[in-house]
Amino acid sequence: MTGTGSKEVMIIVSQGEIKTSSDPNHRLGTVLGSCVAVCMYDPFSKVGGMNHFLLPDKKGQPSDDLRYGVNLMELLINGLLQRGAKKHRLEAKVFGGARMLKGTHDIGRENGEFALKFLQTEGIPCRAQSLGGTAARRLQFSPTTGQVRQRQVFDIHSIELQQPQNVPPPGASEVEFFSS
Repeated sequence: MTGTGSKEVMIIVSQGEIKTSSDPNHRLGTVLGSCVAVCMYDPFSKVGGMNHFLLPDKKGQPSDDLRYGVNLMELLINGLLQRGAKKHRLEAKVFGGARMLKGTHDIGRENGEFALKFLQTEGIPCRAQSLGGTAARRLQFSPTTGQVRQRQVFDIHSIELQQPQNVPPPGASEVEFFSS
């Protein structure tokens, strides 16, 4: 319970979404693996928001796809400005970017690096970050105070992807679906 007896409301931020709020009873929540969430708020106007992106950008190609951080960062800033925030007062906290599978492309690292570079380019200070590692993260963000609660959901040890044994070379005509 917060405020004058009002109940907290949890608003889930799914992949490819942004949510903003100026209600002190709202909490924005998400779960991250290699994805990144940026929690941003204006401490003066008491408005904040969160995004949740899967990929940094489309490798130099324009796209309005909401999986990309380049789009969700702009939408988050614009959403906060529409609620009365001022860009020069915005502060951010960045989370996620885990490497969930060892031996695969480290998209989590790229997501984290993108978010930090974007904030630096836009002149928005990053007040806290929890990036990388191998654990998923569960977040709860209070958009009016900027407070974030993070909990590691599980800590899987990196799984090495190995080539399957006894796989015929490409172009081989023999295929085995089941072994006896």
